[in-house]
Amino acid sequence: MEKQIALLNRKLEGWANYFCVGTVSKAYRSVDRHTLYRLRGWLRDKHKIQGKGTSRFPNQVLYHRLGLVRLEVRPRNLPWANA
Repeated sequence: MEKQIALLNRKLEGWANYFCVGTVSKAYRSVDRHTLYRLRGWLRDKHKIQGKGTSRFPNQVLYHRLGLVRLEVRPRNLPWANA
């Protein structure tokens, strides 16, 4: 599970770095929601849990304990991007 989340984090950070200039808040929020939905689905199938999996795998567990990257709260300090 840690290996899968590390791979997912790397892809998310790469995507966020590529698309970081401009208005990205809505896109980051959408990607975060989709990532949570898909990761919960994978964990639900892996552990054979019925339902949505939100009680067993709430957001805090996914973000803090498992270390999933949250794009919406990433710092956006871009000194090279001047307006």
